Amino acid sequence: MAHPKHRISQTRQAKRRTHYKIEAPNVATCPTTGQPHLFHRAHWFEGKLYYKGKVVINKEETEA
Repeated sequence: MAHPKHRISQTRQAKRRTHYKIEAPNVATCPTTGQPHLFHRAHWFEGKLYYKGKVVINKEETEA
């Protein structure tokens, strides 16, 4: 097995890893509303905050 002769510095290691980037964020569609949103993120739709297809916060209840 190959072993490095010298330790690679954190700066050099980080420079190499900066090139691995995702071109576009992954977008999911809500099963309840059908709206596109980012994975693992809540989203607003018609005054309600949805997460995993369920209503988390209703805007009318919080204002009153």
